[in-house]
Amino acid sequence: MQIAASQLQAHLQRECRSLYTLYGDEPLLVQELGDAIRHTARGQGHTERTVHTVAGAHFDWSAVLASAGSLSLFADKQLIEIRIPSGKPGKEGSVALQELAQTAPDNSTTLTLVLLPRLDAATLKTAWFGALEGNGVVVKVDPVERGALPHWIAQRLQLQGQRVAAGDAGQRTLQFFADRVEGNLLAAHQEIQKLGLLHPAGELSFEQVEGAVLNVARYTPFKLAEAVLGGQVARVQRMLDGLQAEGETPVLVHWALAEDIRTLYRVRTAIDAGRPLPMALRESRVWGIKEKLMERALPQLSAATLTRWLDDAHTVDGIAKGLKSPGWPADPWQALHQLAMKVALTCAVRC
Repeated sequence: MQIAASQLQAHLQRECRSLYTLYGDEPLLVQELGDAIRHTARGQGHTERTVHTVAGAHFDWSAVLASAGSLSLFADKQLIEIRIPSGKPGKEGSVALQELAQTAPDNSTTLTLVLLPRLDAATLKTAWFGALEGNGVVVKVDPVERGALPHWIAQRLQLQGQRVAAGDAGQRTLQFFADRVEGNLLAAHQEIQKLGLLHPAGELSFEQVEGAVLNVARYTPFKLAEAVLGGQVARVQRMLDGLQAEGETPVLVHWALAEDIRTLYRVRTAIDAGRPLPMALRESRVWGIKEKLMERALPQLSAATLTRWLDDAHTVDGIAKGLKSPGWPADPWQALHQLAMKVALTCAVRC
């Protein structure tokens, strides 16, 4: 069965199964959920722990199967962790995972924990993943998106007896905190712990947070593209500066922006041809956050506007590759700023 990450603690208080699978790309949350399972397992006598990290095409799955069926002289129960950083166990691994999963419900002496990265839709439909889900508990570990980050920070502060001021003042403090740690949840956790060491329990002022929290935000070109579609002008500016400072290549940043402009144009064309918006988005394989952002933006964007943006994207592509264009900065990052801000300002005003 599959449960939400927020449900795992309550589940473990009720029961402890013999097979758990965690998958997602948020190391802090995966570590914390894994620790909760390990703690429960130790409390139930699984004192011996073996870790197998699947690396390379020649990984020995027979060793994993052998350890699952044997115990040392020093423990009655064991915990076996199988870490698959690539998310691809291979043909032999697929067979081994299915065998482990099918025998897990009847194996009271071994608790198996499988750790995986974020998985695509095709992998979620494989026989081996289906076996893990059908014979144990699967937990999807979703990232904390920017919009939810202030609330997540407030919850973590509350766990150590701290809080920000009530009302707008406190929200501004949380937004400032979120801006400093966006995209780097492990660092956010460390900054929260730092506040716990520096200041006593109780209310934290903006000045205390500002003086303690380092700027450890990490941005990606794809999160930048989301901010552009959302019309978050100040955030777009901050993310562009951050990406440049981190040494990101302008070509990749341009590709992320241009791909969204091309998608908007395709969907707009489909709508103008009579396709309903939800159908046009599905046909262009737009899902999740991007789907919501484009649903909001597209009714206000004409084909003529999107055609101009396509032309601008083509111009910036040339600049990023060393060409010059009249009316545009010669510096690739300045050209990217101009393109991104043009789209973001339009979305902010019209959407």
